[in-house]
Amino acid sequence: MKSIISILLALVVAFLAYMLYANINEPISFHAEKEIREMKVQDKLEQIRDAQKIFKDITGQYAHDFDTLSSVLKNDSIEFVKFSGDPDAGIEIVKTYSYTPAIDSINALGINLDSLRYVPYSETGQTFNITADTITYQQTLVHVCEVSTRYKEFMGKYANGKYARFDNLYKPDGRLKIGDMNKPTLNGNW
Repeated sequence: MKSIISILLALVVAFLAYMLYANINEPISFHAEKEIREMKVQDKLEQIRDAQKIFKDITGQYAHDFDTLSSVLKNDSIEFVKFSGDPDAGIEIVKTYSYTPAIDSINALGINLDSLRYVPYSETGQTFNITADTITYQQTLVHVCEVSTRYKEFMGKYANGKYARFDNLYKPDGRLKIGDMNKPTLNGNW
C-alpha cells in the first residue's frame, strides 16, 4: 500500500512540476516568438516601403497591388538628373538625364519581388493588404498608401487572444503596417 501511495505522490509531484514549468515557460516562449516574428514582418514591410518609394519615383504614385508593383519595378527605369556647372564661376548649369533599370536598385537592396507580397510565417501563404489612393491633405492633393497584416496571420499558435495576458498591447486582430491612408507617411506603426 505504501508503494502505491509513493508512486501516486511521485506522479502528482511530477505533474505539478511540469505545470509549474509550463506556466513559467509559456510567457517566455510567447515573447521570444512574438519578437522574432514581428522583426521578420517588419523587415518585409520595410522592403515593401523601399519598393513603393522606387515605384513612386518612376510613376508618380504608389502601387495599388503587388502585380503592378512587381511589373513596373522589373521592366521600367529610374530617371536620374545630374547638374553640372557653376553659375558663380560663369559656367552655365547643364541638366543631364540618365536612366537606370529599376531592377538594379531592387537587387542592390536585396528585395525579392516574387516573394515580396507574402507574409512571413503565415501558414496559408497570406499576402499583405495593400491600398493606395490620393487624398487632400492640408489643401494639397497627395498620394498615400498603406500596407498591413494582422498579427493572427503570422503568429501561428500564438494567434489567440488568451496570450494578451502576457502582453497588454497584444491583439491578434491588431495590425503591423507601413503608411497611412489618412496622411502622407510611409512610417511603420511599431
